[in-house]
Amino acid sequence: MSWRRFRKRLKHMSKTLEQLGSCTSVSEVTNISRHGFWIWLGDRELFVPFAEFPWFTEATVAKIVNVNRPSEDHLYWPDLDVDLSVRSIECPEDFPLKASGA
Repeated sequence: MSWRRFRKRLKHMSKTLEQLGSCTSVSEVTNISRHGFWIWLGDRELFVPFAEFPWFTEATVAKIVNVNRPSEDHLYWPDLDVDLSVRSIECPEDFPLKASGA
């Protein structure tokens, strides 16, 4: 393989990996206390208080840590069927409507 062809292929692979990486969103529950839990979102960590998000109050650890991040502002807990906007965790005052934990 020629150097020119190798560089072209390498550039294409790099662009492909960059595109794949941009679609991947990291989320991980890092700690759980009796007051709530912390979730790592790749570049920051947020606290999710049970008082503000009652759906998690009676959930098992396994169900809380099983979280997906389909997009930058969307978190989903499939075992609990809970969808949250990341913004609702960052700025709960902007989301005044509350649902019951039941």
